[in-house]
Amino acid sequence: MPNAKLLLQYDGTDFHGWQIQAEARTVQGVLTDVLSRLEHRPVTVHGAGRTDRGVHAHGQVASVVLTREMSETEWQRALNANLPPDVRVMAVEFVPPDFHARYSAVSKTYRYTLCLGPVLSPFLYRYAHHFPFPLDLAAMREALEAIIGEHDFASFGTRERAGKTTVRRVYDARLWCEGDLLHLEITANGFLRYMVRTLMGTLCEIGRGRWRASDMERILRARDRREAGPTFPAKGLTLLRVRY
Repeated sequence: MPNAKLLLQYDGTDFHGWQIQAEARTVQGVLTDVLSRLEHRPVTVHGAGRTDRGVHAHGQVASVVLTREMSETEWQRALNANLPPDVRVMAVEFVPPDFHARYSAVSKTYRYTLCLGPVLSPFLYRYAHHFPFPLDLAAMREALEAIIGEHDFASFGTRERAGKTTVRRVYDARLWCEGDLLHLEITANGFLRYMVRTLMGTLCEIGRGRWRASDMERILRARDRREAGPTFPAKGLTLLRVRY
């Protein structure tokens, strides 16, 4: 019985997140239904990250044990023939039995995108948050340096699904522009719920001059969600990749 690693992409707009929920359309739920039909039995699908409602994925990873005798390419074709068009299986790979999409992961990378221009294109409104205000990018980049390393990120997320601790290690964080788009990309060993969206909201408070760059360290030390900035909308967030 091969253990399969699935590389997934999805538009999260019409999903209530990754995790199966009663009476709600979720990515895990749709994928489980399709796999169960193809396998003619109930299956269990594990995901690398539990993306929230409206969050997208360019490089989500799932793992599942299969019994039907088909090649990796045949599985990919069969899945994509049965999945809705807002979810695609980009690759199927048979992996060792001990591989687990979530527990084998070493790091995850998320990207949050803002549109700073005066008008948000209808081709971007599902994937970027419109924020047409001048920002001090130098101050935002200076503030971003404070989150590199291991810190308690309780000020930037919820304790829901956090496990035993709200401490996470950020390996890399960068901010750059691409035309009217401003991207925040963060790689860490794990993320609290709403962490990236709240970090972006906090950085924008600094970028607009409401706080100083040095305030980022104060907010981190506070371990109090009330000290950080707003949580930006889910649609600007994408799970880019998972490393193993």
